[in-house]
Amino acid sequence: MDRQITVAALQTSYGEDMQANIDKTIDLIRQAAAKGAQVILPSELFQGPYFCTTQDERWFDGAYLVAEHPCVTALQPVAKALKVVIPVSIFERDGPHTYNSVAMLDHDGAIMGVYRKSHIPDGPGYQEKYYFRPGNTGFKVWKTKYGNIGVGICWDQWFPETARNLVMNGADILLYPTAIGSEPHDSSLDTAAPWRRAMQGHAVSNVIPVVAANRTGTETGLGAPQAFYGHSFIADHRGDLVESFGKDEEGVLVHTFDLDFLTTHRSAWGFFRDRREDLYR
Repeated sequence: MDRQITVAALQTSYGEDMQANIDKTIDLIRQAAAKGAQVILPSELFQGPYFCTTQDERWFDGAYLVAEHPCVTALQPVAKALKVVIPVSIFERDGPHTYNSVAMLDHDGAIMGVYRKSHIPDGPGYQEKYYFRPGNTGFKVWKTKYGNIGVGICWDQWFPETARNLVMNGADILLYPTAIGSEPHDSSLDTAAPWRRAMQGHAVSNVIPVVAANRTGTETGLGAPQAFYGHSFIADHRGDLVESFGKDEEGVLVHTFDLDFLTTHRSAWGFFRDRREDLYR
């Protein structure tokens, strides 16, 4: 029997009320599960507004230990009740250090582990180096009952090394929670299309589906207004968009993949057979 995996991406806007954001996310997770989704991806740092537009020490109060983070503790019973896997993007505190992390919830609600964002951006509107240390976990692939899930976080998605490392470590599908939109230093710059194309390229080069969940809406009051451009999508192993949103829609994207077909097809392409690691050093 073919191994099937049904994945979902959530796209919505968020505000400053963490509980309201959690409730909104839970409602979308339930909608996705009702459509058959087994692995459900919310967007990056959905606990609140994307606070990294400026440097403001008050936001450090929103960092929590993984097991105590309100987003984690609220979604654990949801994952268990719906029997779904949820990568939960959080502002993590570990002693004096803070990270941009994903806590992976298994279908029974257990925390499978944590991935800390490896690539940390630093530029106008995305001043993450003020808040987050570079991740020290290495790239993570989680073996769930539905398949092997590789997760990168936002800026990680632009780097082909992230995708290749995850697939080399056995990932069946790649997931990227994201918060990206306008560029305050250049209002004419729209990166939505290259953002998609970069990940579609990862799908092609690794013969693997890619799921990206971005937020939408315009956030004000944290420096220059930040208009998040949505365009969440699910791409197949060819890089074709099999499910996608535009800029402003809110809701869920759901798609099913045949993992046995993908494993065989990936071997047939020969990308991993023909790699020349002796030349890449």
